[in-house]
Amino acid sequence: MSQPEYQSISPSDFFYRNREIAGFSNPSRATYTAVRELIENSLDAAETRLVPPEIYLRISEVADQKDTETKIYILRVEDNGTGVPAEHVPKVFGQVFYGSKYELKQARGTFGLGGTMAVMYGQITTHEPVKIASSTGGKIHEFVMNIDIQNNRANIFKHTVKENPTKWRGTAIEIQMDGDYSRIMYRLIEYLKQTAMVVPYADITYVDPRGRLYKFERGTTKMPPLPESVLPHPHGVDVETFKRLIATKKAKNIKDFMMDNFQGVGAITAERFLEMAEISQKTKPKKLTPEDIVRIVRTTKEYNKFKRPIASCLSPIGEELLETGITKELALTEEDYIKVVTRKPSTYLGYPFIVEAAVVTGRTIRKTHGSGITLYRFANRIPLLFDEGSGVIWKAANKNINWKTYRIESDTPLVIVVHICSTKIPYKSVGKEFMADQPEVEKEVTNAIREAARGVRGFMSRRHRIAREKRRLNIFNKFLPKIAEFSARLAEREPPNIDKLLSLVSADIPEVEKKLEEVPEIVEESSE
Repeated sequence: MSQPEYQSISPSDFFYRNREIAGFSNPSRATYTAVRELIENSLDAAETRLVPPEIYLRISEVADQKDTETKIYILRVEDNGTGVPAEHVPKVFGQVFYGSKYELKQARGTFGLGGTMAVMYGQITTHEPVKIASSTGGKIHEFVMNIDIQNNRANIFKHTVKENPTKWRGTAIEIQMDGDYSRIMYRLIEYLKQTAMVVPYADITYVDPRGRLYKFERGTTKMPPLPESVLPHPHGVDVETFKRLIATKKAKNIKDFMMDNFQGVGAITAERFLEMAEISQKTKPKKLTPEDIVRIVRTTKEYNKFKRPIASCLSPIGEELLETGITKELALTEEDYIKVVTRKPSTYLGYPFIVEAAVVTGRTIRKTHGSGITLYRFANRIPLLFDEGSGVIWKAANKNINWKTYRIESDTPLVIVVHICSTKIPYKSVGKEFMADQPEVEKEVTNAIREAARGVRGFMSRRHRIAREKRRLNIFNKFLPKIAEFSARLAEREPPNIDKLLSLVSADIPEVEKKLEEVPEIVEESSE
């Protein structure tokens, strides 16, 4: 009987062997995921710099390939962001779990994984190195490199430093990878459209493998405020986090430690909490026993006098910007109705989150989307295009709401947009496509949609009333001329001029209500 062989593998090696959990399961999905990860890194970099993002995306097919289902493509993404300092470029793009998104604040990225995984996928499918150019405003540093997967580090083949006469600032990355563009084309364009919807201040240019240009122009230069980094909330701490804080932070006693390292903990709150946890205020943090730490952490879950988590670590889109983006990308007109709401901050497991929702209906929606509900889902300004039926947003929109309450039938054209921002989105997978059923999140999403839908009820009532009045005026149009003619004969008078009154019946629905108000004035003028 042979003995099993024990060994350890690096994080890069783990994701190389299990790349499907990061969204690189097949050539078509990998093409989409690589684009998404690089675009989102570029958007974050530009927003950090407080400038409206300008993103250039190009996917080109490598020449002289056989006619096979999958092909080799060159993916290039260029931005006007902060740029990556030269000493960090090899680690940012060549090391799994290295990045700038591990602070406690809202960010698109979560794991420091996406950009590196795109580089790795290109490497393992084409054996070609990645090309990266980056500048923080000074000289341009160009790298040709790949990943040492077994050791989770970069292999640098070439590093060139060039002058920067235009003072360009940003990052450009070029990856050669195996892909299946034909299968993912429409989904990719939809991703860019939805990104432009929730980032209306971005200018995105895309050139596809056939040379076709897609331009998603910004609708505003106004940007939401940046999220701020905050201390952890006591309700969100666990034993490991507490031990790490003790090991890295200095404090004279546990009371000061609680006040210095957790948000919303003042002197009185710290004293009352420690009394409940049966820990002396004067105890030095490093003298706490494992049993003491476990008792403190358990007490944080039971103590309900902590202040709510601070919402400054979040950056919602805002009602104005979200309405701008939706109106722009759905090409809404005055004949359509849109209602956008932003809920107050809430929390789940000690993590703050904000839900924003919009409900849209009208003639344009009927033409472009047809009847029924179309759902757009977003998390931290990331479009969620896959696994719609598995997420909490779909459940809230389709299971928790009785739409007949809002005069919305199954054939009513309706677009629902839901955006959730949080320091920790409860994703069910590393691929970031759908969220777990957290009760607090589900409740807020449901209430946000309901709040937006109340406005639709008024709009639908008004539309029904106008349609009813138009039908009534159509009857007048049919019979009023005859009535006027016979009445004039009986009275032996000239037929009255009824052109103004008859013009009402040919009005478009949005104009009818306004013109109906003019009827008494027209009749009054005719009788004088």
